[in-house]
Amino acid sequence: MSLKIYTKTGDAGKTSLLGGTRVSKSNIRIAAYGDIDELNSFIGLLADQYPDETGRAMLKEIQDRLFTIGSALACDPQKEIALKIPDLREEDVLLLEKEIDRMSGILPPMKSFILPGGHPVVSTAHICRCVCRRAERMTVQLDAEEPIGQILIIKYLNRLSDYLFILARYAGHLLGSEEIPWVPRNNLKI
Repeated sequence: MSLKIYTKTGDAGKTSLLGGTRVSKSNIRIAAYGDIDELNSFIGLLADQYPDETGRAMLKEIQDRLFTIGSALACDPQKEIALKIPDLREEDVLLLEKEIDRMSGILPPMKSFILPGGHPVVSTAHICRCVCRRAERMTVQLDAEEPIGQILIIKYLNRLSDYLFILARYAGHLLGSEEIPWVPRNNLKI
């Protein structure tokens, strides 16, 4: 017998955290892990398009870490210890930094701000970066209202957005797509 995808338990605008606690779907915790889920979906889209095996493998690793983060955020904080939710590790942040440094060592230095675009893969990486920043902001807001107990989550999301920026530039490099410099209008009259 297969399980049905719909349970009808959320029809009145409530959902369950891991551990069973019922909360409103407008709860900041739901918004925070919803942003992580959205980011994970966009990372999957980027991985499907990415032109380099190393980048694709790294994006799959990141998706695993995002499931870890989503699980931690979806858990009732009073029941997390009993549920044995996996934790991030400092090595996860260090891996992002190592990859940022590796790609940065190959890329030319930036001489101006750049506009997202130039190739669909580059644009998708920038969308991932922006969704990551939103997820980070929501997680910081959650932590301010209801401490999440894992500051490493915020650190990881911060570093991940940096990684995604460099990954976008690196994708452009691999694909031969020129970066689009932002040229501000200096004759703006207010």
